[in-house]
Amino acid sequence: MLLVMNQKIPYYLNEKGNIVRLVIYTAAFALVFINIYQPFGSKNWFQVSDVKYFLFSSLIILTGVLVVVISRIIMFYYSRNHDLLVSQYAVWVLGEIIAMSLFYTILETFAFDDTRLFKEMMKQSVINTSLVLLLPYSTIWLYFSLKDKNKKLAELSQELEILEQPVKGILNFFDEKKELRLSVFSEQIFWIEAADNYVKIHYSSKGKVTAFMIRNTLKVIEESLINTPLVRCNRSTIINFDHVKILRKEKEGILLGLDKEYIPDIPVSKTYAERVMLRFSNYLQAPI
Repeated sequence: MLLVMNQKIPYYLNEKGNIVRLVIYTAAFALVFINIYQPFGSKNWFQVSDVKYFLFSSLIILTGVLVVVISRIIMFYYSRNHDLLVSQYAVWVLGEIIAMSLFYTILETFAFDDTRLFKEMMKQSVINTSLVLLLPYSTIWLYFSLKDKNKKLAELSQELEILEQPVKGILNFFDEKKELRLSVFSEQIFWIEAADNYVKIHYSSKGKVTAFMIRNTLKVIEESLINTPLVRCNRSTIINFDHVKILRKEKEGILLGLDKEYIPDIPVSKTYAERVMLRFSNYLQAPI
C-alpha cells in the first residue's frame, strides 16, 4: 500500500483532455445527484416548482463545481514541473472536498439563513460532497485506466505486426495544413523532437546532422510513422532504431545511444519502455 502511495499518478489523470472530461462528468453527476437525492437541505432553498428548483439548484451546483475547475487547473500546471504522487493526489482530492463543503456550508448559512450549527452543516456537507466528487472520480478513473490499457494493447499488437526488418524508404512529412514540407529517406533520420507547436526533424545531409522545423504535433507525426524504424521513446521524442547502437538501463531509467558520438543519449520514459524494449528485442533477433 505504501509503495502504491509513493508512486506517481498515472499520466492520463492529468492530461488536459481528460481533465476537461472529468470536470464535465463531475458536473453532470452533481446535477443528477442534487435533483434526485436533494442534499445540503437544498429542497428548502427555494419554495418553487420542480422545474425552477432544477434550474436554481443546477446553477448553484455548477458554481460549486468551479472549485474543481480551479483545483484541476492548478494541479495541471503544478504537475508540469513537479511529480505528483498518489498520496499527494489523495490529499489534493480531500482538499477539493473540504473546499466545496465549506462553500455550501457558507451558502446555507448566509444566503439561505439555515439555523443549524455551522459544525453540523459542515459535517453533512462533507458527507454529501464526498459522494458528489468521489463517485464520479472513481468511475472516470476506472474508465481512463481501461482506455489506457486498451490503447497499450492495440499499440503492442501493432508492434507485433511490424516485420523484423522495418520498411525502409522515403518518408514524407506534412505540416498541420496537410502540406508536404520534407521528404527524406528513413535511414537519414536520427530523431524527431517536439518543440512547442512544432516538431524538429534531425537528419543527415551532406555528412552533417541538420534540423528541419515543421508546424505540427508529435502525435500526428507518430501516427504517420507506423511500420517504420521510428519509434516514440518519451513524451517529446521519436527515435530512429536504425541508428540505435546501445541500450543502457541505469537508475534513472533506460537510455538509448545513437551511432553518432556527438548526439547525446536519449532517455526512455516508463510509458514507452515496454514498446522500446520490444522493438530493441526485434532488432537483436533480426538476421545480420
